[in-house]
Amino acid sequence: MAAYIIIEIKIKDTEMFEEYKKLATDTIALYGGKYIVRGGKTEILEGNRIPNRIVILEFPSADQAKKWWSSVEYAPAMKLRNMSAESDMILVEGYIK
Repeated sequence: MAAYIIIEIKIKDTEMFEEYKKLATDTIALYGGKYIVRGGKTEILEGNRIPNRIVILEFPSADQAKKWWSSVEYAPAMKLRNMSAESDMILVEGYIK
């Protein structure tokens, strides 16, 4: 079953975050992942929450997503992300028929 990582990001250092994006992209592909959404305009349809930048990643399974997140390959990128942005990240399993 496919799994999705949904990330809300508030960028604090744009230049450093650009470096993060370069490093992260290759590591996502190594674990079978791909970008579904990478930024873009958001619009509130219900509720009061005003989201920051939203990124959605798709992986073949929750296990693969967690392997990517905790991998040696992703660690340098994660460090840059943590220094350049505030983020919330969730993992959800699901599929589209």
